[in-house]
Parts: sequence; C-alpha cells; structure tokens
Amino acid sequence: MNESTEIIQELLQAIGVDTAYRTSSLTLLEKGESRYLRDFKLNFTSTLTSAHLDAKECALLGLSTAVNNTNEPLIAYYTKYAEEQGATAADIAEAVGCASLLASNNIFYRFRHFTQKEKYTQIPARIRMQLMMKPVTGKEFFELMSLAISAVNGCEMCVNAHEDSLIKLGTTEERIFDAVRIASLVTATGKVIF
Repeated sequence: MNESTEIIQELLQAIGVDTAYRTSSLTLLEKGESRYLRDFKLNFTSTLTSAHLDAKECALLGLSTAVNNTNEPLIAYYTKYAEEQGATAADIAEAVGCASLLASNNIFYRFRHFTQKEKYTQIPARIRMQLMMKPVTGKEFFELMSLAISAVNGCEMCVNAHEDSLIKLGTTEERIFDAVRIASLVTATGKVIF
C-alpha cells in the first residue's frame, strides 16, 4: 500500500466512511500519489480545533457548512462530533436551520447588492427569520455561523453585515477569522469527499 492510499484510508476512517470509499476526485489524487493529500488530511483535522472557538462551536460550524454544501458524509461526521462535544438536538437543528436560512438570505441580498436598485431595497423581503431572534446557541454564535455560511456563499452584503454585528457584540477578529477558516476547509474537504 502506498502512502497516498494510507493517508486516504486514515482520513476516511476518521470521518467514519468505509476505507474502500472513493469519489472520482479522491481516486485521481490517490492515483497521482498527490502530495496534497497530506495537506488535505491536516486541513480537515484543523477544522476540529481553534484557539478562539471551543470544540462544540467548531463542530457546529462544520455541520452548518456541510449542510450548506449538501455533503452527506460530512453532515453525518459533524453531527456525531457535535454530539460528542455536548451539542444538544436543538443546537444541531439550529446549525442546520442557519444553513438553510442563509441560503435564501445570501441569494436575496446578493441580488439586491448586484442590481443596486433602490426600488428593490424598498420592497419587503418577506423571508421569515425568527430563528435569528432568539437562537439557542446564542446571538453571537448564530451571527458567527451566519457570517461563515455567507462567506462560503459569496454574499458580500451579508458578510459585511454579520461581521459588523459581531464586532458590535464584542467578538474578536481572530474568532471571526477562525470561523471562516473552518467553513473554508470544510468546503474544501467536500470537493473531494461527497
């Protein structure tokens, strides 16, 4: 067994996927004995830790991002990891709800931003957002998840609005940066394992 296959099997085992599992992307990396596989594994592992977020927060950010990206193996992994870190069913449901709500918000507000027509800012959005009013994970963390998903979805208006809210809530820029870092690495993992 070559080093690439070993790395892939270790990663798949950690994620809880059968070690024989392969996507076309994973197969190409393995066949080419890509040096990237070492980085890929380390990057995935780094989604579980942060100097500025606790393990439960890392898990919920990972879950929300996996849901946003409709990645079943990673949804299962981060759900289990979140539960192991003390996340309740309500916490987990909120991470899922955040991904869904932000999908609609990011499309809607990106449209408003792209068109830059005053008329569209005057028409009521008519998007229910009760989930944002009293989040079970707390206002600050819900904003952090919202920012991370908005960054993944590429909504400049939403990224700026959530980042501004977080700064006003007293969140450090390091905490914000790590949340987006985790979301970016979960997304990168999902390009190969899906």
